[in-house]
Amino acid sequence: MSGPLNISRVPRAFDRSLGDETRNLLSDATPEQAELIAGTAGSSPYLKGLIDRERDWLAEALNQPDQALAQVMRAAEALPPDQLKPGLRQAKRRFALLTALADLAGAWALEKVTAALTDFGALAADLAAKAEIAALIRRGKLPGMVEDDIQTAAGMIILAMGKMGAHELNYSSDIDLIVLFDETRFDPDDFYEARQGMVRATRNFCATLSDKTADGYVFRTDLRLRPDPAVTPVCLAAEAAERYYESLGRTWERAAYIKARPCAADIAAGERFLEAIRPFVWRRHLDFAAIQDAHDMRLRIRENKGTGGALSVPGHDMKLGQGGIREIEFFTQTRQLIAGGRDTDLRVRGTVPGLAALARKGWVPEDVADKLANHYRAHREVEHRIQMVHDAQTHKVPQSADGIERVACLMGISSDDLVADLTDRLTEVHALTEGFFAPGPSPAPQPMQEVSFDQSILARWTTYPALRSQRGARIFERLRPELLSRLAKTAQPDEALRALDGFLAGLPAGVQLFSLFEANPHLIDLLVDIVGTSHALAAHLSRNASVFDAVIGGSFFSDWPEQAALQAELSQALAAETDYESQLDLARRWCKEWHFRIGVHHLRGLIDGAQAGRQYAELAQAVIAAILPCVTEQFAAKHGPAPGRGAAVLGMGSLGAGRINSQSDLDMIVIYDSLDQDMSDGPRPLATRTYYARFTQALITALSAPMSQGRLYEVDMRLRPSGNQGPVATSWASFTNYQQNEAWVWEHLALTRAHVVAGDPSLRSDIEAFRAEFLSRPRDRAKVLREVAEMRTRLAAAKSPAGVWDAKNGPGRMMDIELIAETGALLAGVTQRDVHAGLDGAVAAGLLNVAQAQTLKDCYDLCWSVQCAARLLSGKGIEADKIGEGGAAFLCRATGFEQVQQLQSALHDSYAVAAELIGAVVEEGDDGTQR
Repeated sequence: MSGPLNISRVPRAFDRSLGDETRNLLSDATPEQAELIAGTAGSSPYLKGLIDRERDWLAEALNQPDQALAQVMRAAEALPPDQLKPGLRQAKRRFALLTALADLAGAWALEKVTAALTDFGALAADLAAKAEIAALIRRGKLPGMVEDDIQTAAGMIILAMGKMGAHELNYSSDIDLIVLFDETRFDPDDFYEARQGMVRATRNFCATLSDKTADGYVFRTDLRLRPDPAVTPVCLAAEAAERYYESLGRTWERAAYIKARPCAADIAAGERFLEAIRPFVWRRHLDFAAIQDAHDMRLRIRENKGTGGALSVPGHDMKLGQGGIREIEFFTQTRQLIAGGRDTDLRVRGTVPGLAALARKGWVPEDVADKLANHYRAHREVEHRIQMVHDAQTHKVPQSADGIERVACLMGISSDDLVADLTDRLTEVHALTEGFFAPGPSPAPQPMQEVSFDQSILARWTTYPALRSQRGARIFERLRPELLSRLAKTAQPDEALRALDGFLAGLPAGVQLFSLFEANPHLIDLLVDIVGTSHALAAHLSRNASVFDAVIGGSFFSDWPEQAALQAELSQALAAETDYESQLDLARRWCKEWHFRIGVHHLRGLIDGAQAGRQYAELAQAVIAAILPCVTEQFAAKHGPAPGRGAAVLGMGSLGAGRINSQSDLDMIVIYDSLDQDMSDGPRPLATRTYYARFTQALITALSAPMSQGRLYEVDMRLRPSGNQGPVATSWASFTNYQQNEAWVWEHLALTRAHVVAGDPSLRSDIEAFRAEFLSRPRDRAKVLREVAEMRTRLAAAKSPAGVWDAKNGPGRMMDIELIAETGALLAGVTQRDVHAGLDGAVAAGLLNVAQAQTLKDCYDLCWSVQCAARLLSGKGIEADKIGEGGAAFLCRATGFEQVQQLQSALHDSYAVAAELIGAVVEEGDDGTQR
């Protein structure tokens, strides 16, 4: 149990005679308690009145303050309906008095004071609302509701907003509430009668709290934060509110909902409502446009309240004035709105906890967060003292010297010290926050010497979709000088301008992206770098500009996290989504950001082609492994759990080998093991074969269907047993039988690169064990080489190279080298999947000597570097004279050559050498002679 109030300071009495008159009012008071009472009563007429009225209760309460307030809460909960109004007012007097004394004595921290006031506010609202609901139910005015529904207030939702929602209620706060009701609790035919009853209950419970009687009032209530308060009833259906926010909600309402919480009545229904409007409050992208919206709100407040102009402490509004409480709240909430959609750790209600969260995540410098938190607490303390004097809902420092002196007395300092301290604090808060909302004019860009841009290109920008809105055009106009300045510094400004023009033309909207650039100018360099180098990446950016958000996250240029971490991150994010379509959209957004990251790292030389290939493959494998359980759960909800052990996804080709490029599709085989179960067991059961066929189609759709966020990957299932003629999903028994008894040599070659990427752990283990054992079996060397020779001839006839820059198709190029590597792996029983290991297998099998294998490895690495770079540059084949200077420089950098001509010559030589070596090997299959 807590002891007496721990008094560490006492206020001074402004009116000493009143203080002396009250000093010995309480019997058995300690000297410290007597001084506290005297100083309080001598400076606050309101608190003196409370002390006089509650002196008998206060004498005991000061010795056990926590228990005293808990007893007040219990007594309030036990009030009969006819005693609710006077009982709650007595409870409020006692709460107000004891929290004020604990605050003035330095016994309770600000957070404890505001939390106590807030908790009582929530209890009062709950008791008042349920009393009204109970009366309506007894009179039959809420159709279908019975006594048992009183506990949940028949579906009434009371949301605490503002300081009430954040547990920051100040000493003389009104309470901001939004009152809704869960319309699904009522029959649709009874909707209007139910709404009428809920509106009546809302008016009545607010009157219970706010009417002034001889006993005072409980709390002033403010319901104006509800949707469109000028035309909507004081209580409206949750579904109507949800529609409003989805279609008409504004930035200030998003900011208001940061602090919102269900505080009374049907708490569960309130939580459901907040979850329903979560996408409105927390945007999935980084929302830098919120900065301008918040700044506009600040300017409107200054204009309407007259709080602009020079700082003067007398009469200064501690809430809305320059450097005041609202400045700190706006600063915090705006940053939360910017990044909270992507980072749930930032979704905290309190201002001080919000600043701390922003500092932990690097959105606010730690010293700035500490200073603002300190000033916020100090501002709130001054605000409390101002309100304690007369229980007035004011935030203004008194104009008169006597008024300021009263406040200073309650704080235990001189009025000169109070004014000086406030001046310093208000000035620093303004300095720390103003630059964020209204930064000064940017330095003029450096003159663009000897650069004359094509005016016809600049003129048509205003016709593009991204600049058609007035707001987008205004922001872009501020960005334009900086953009052109940075374009002028590129090696080929005209070429860079045309590339930027293509990017702008493809943007569907501009406000968010332009706001992002305005707040983060360093991103302009990255944009210019991308559009001036990679047409494919620039086109991707036009369609998916939100991927720039990932660059701001802080870890964009960190080391690659590896597949396990990627899979865990995506799985956690998917688990937080409430429906299947949202999961698929989230996966697409998430994958695009990581895909973009790999491309930028490759473009800027942070990784080479081999590393990019591995990272693209690990990303794809992580996506498949994370998406598969979602598809499984969704499919099982309709057709029952998967029969037997379920399915596994076998990655084939480049996916299985762990190296794909930015444009690769995914070669896959789905293998299932039903354990002899004939049917699924669910709402719509299916025969096992049909179940897995449809399940596989669902998985393909999850990966490849175009949605609002695009598609994940194209999927190719043609490597499954019997190709397009075979079933889309293959049973485990059929797969093993087919490989052992029916498969062609080319299918055994494909198996050398196969890797299980997702699915049931035991089935995955069995597939990998079978693959390893099967590849270790002896082969008919002559037959294998003969079929490889025939396959090589067919490939050459089917896919002629598109030119020297086609590093994939043709003799001596990627597919040709991969073929001989697979041959070596099959003949030598090599279980590793990469090309280098396969070429080592070719040495072990006697197809190549070590030097020849190394030559082919070098040739393959060069081909891969060209292929990976080419796909990033254009998304398809390239022509050196059409990729621009930036593209050519990247191509040379990616392959280690100084000039494109040198690279071109090296490719010709590489193709010839590799083709000759491979040709010599496959000739053995034609003439049966072993080398």
